[in-house]
Amino acid sequence: MFRRRRSADVGRDWPEGDDQELADDEFDEEAYDEPEDEQSPEAPRAEGGPWDAGESFPRRDRVDLGSLQVPVGPEHDIQIVMVDQHGVWVTVQHGESEMQVQAFAAPRRGLLWDDIRAEIAKEVRDAGGDSEETEGPFGTELLARVLAEQGQPASGWKLARFVGVDGPRWFLRGLFTGPAAGGGEPAGLLEGIFRDVVVVRGEHPVPPRDILELRLPPEAQKAFEEQAAAAEENRFQPDLNPFERGPEFTETR
Repeated sequence: MFRRRRSADVGRDWPEGDDQELADDEFDEEAYDEPEDEQSPEAPRAEGGPWDAGESFPRRDRVDLGSLQVPVGPEHDIQIVMVDQHGVWVTVQHGESEMQVQAFAAPRRGLLWDDIRAEIAKEVRDAGGDSEETEGPFGTELLARVLAEQGQPASGWKLARFVGVDGPRWFLRGLFTGPAAGGGEPAGLLEGIFRDVVVVRGEHPVPPRDILELRLPPEAQKAFEEQAAAAEENRFQPDLNPFERGPEFTETR
């Protein structure tokens, strides 16, 4: 399932990092073309994935979303969520659990997860929540208690589990909510999907922390454009029923 979601429909957003840091560390394309033998050793990753497109990985059915190839199957739905001013990410839903996945460009040298984890913890704390670092199947994780609805204390609290994996020139992060946030059996299927994601970094220069581009498969893009055109046409029709279900399309198999 691929759909556009409005900002109000999205829960807690990922921290976007320090824009000043990127401004101070000027983006130099030549820095991304340094010889292979000058690169630092690849960051350690969880055994068995996530995978880089340039390495050997198990073959299975995956949907090609540009920078991410995500496993498909009958037990889960895949969405590309596009939110104005908040970026684009992939959401995988299984039952009452949800996993958000984003891939970012990373420098050839150095890791991002330690810094990003600290930034998330600070943002959670500033919002009145709390968090703690734990060890999980992907290394050090961050388990946070956050407001169910941002800025609404009366909404109560929910668990949010943040995971991150540093790869070769990319960084992949995931957010588990619902029963999967507590780990264990409820998280098993979503963890397996995260572990089997393939990241397609590409060779073009991208500033560190920039989101790697996502795209819809051709058939889903066509359906999305038809849906958008129908919505625009219906905007000028006075007899619309506001409770009528709108058009949908699915591309997960």
